[in-house]
Amino acid sequence: MTSASVVSVSRDPEHRFSKPVVDEIVLVAGLGVEGDAHAGATVQHRSRVVRDPSQPNLRQVHLVHAELFDEVGGSGFEVAPGELGENVTTRGVDLLGLPRGTGLRLGSDAVVEVTGLRNPCVQIDGLEAGLMRELVAKADDGRVVRKAGVMAVVRVGGRVAPGDEIGVELPEGEHEALQPV
Repeated sequence: MTSASVVSVSRDPEHRFSKPVVDEIVLVAGLGVEGDAHAGATVQHRSRVVRDPSQPNLRQVHLVHAELFDEVGGSGFEVAPGELGENVTTRGVDLLGLPRGTGLRLGSDAVVEVTGLRNPCVQIDGLEAGLMRELVAKADDGRVVRKAGVMAVVRVGGRVAPGDEIGVELPEGEHEALQPV
C-alpha cells in the first residue's frame, strides 16, 4: 500500500478560478494559505462575502484528490493540479469519504481540519465544457454526489510541498458525513 502524499500545491493572490502551481505553500493557523485570495478568518469567497462577510471562513484550504483527474481523464477531460482552484492536490487519501472534523497532517508540521465538501459551481465548465457533469453526479439512491474536493481550516501552520506525506487523524466519537460548505 502506498502512503498518502501531496502531489502539488497552488495559490493565487487574485480571485481567479484556477490557481498557479508553486514550489511550496505556507499554511497560517486560523487564516489559510499565505498569499492566497481565500485566506482569512472570515469568508473570502466573493459570493459568500456579499451574503454575510462576518461568517467564519470554513473554506481556507481547498484539497482535491489527483484520482479525480484520472477519473475525468477516462471521460476525455484533461485537468491538471491547480486548475480546479485547489490549494493542495493529494494522492492516496479518500478525501470525499472522510468525516467532518478529520485532521490531515500535511508534511511535518501543518494540520488542516476538514470542514466539508466543495460545492462545484458553473465556472467549472469554463475550464472545459461538460466538466461540471463529471464533478456532480447522482447516486443510485438519488443523492447528489459532489466530487470537487474538500474544504478545510488550518489548525497548525507550516510549509507544504509536493512529496510531503499526509497523515489522517479521524475525529473521536460518532463520525459526521461531509456536507457542502
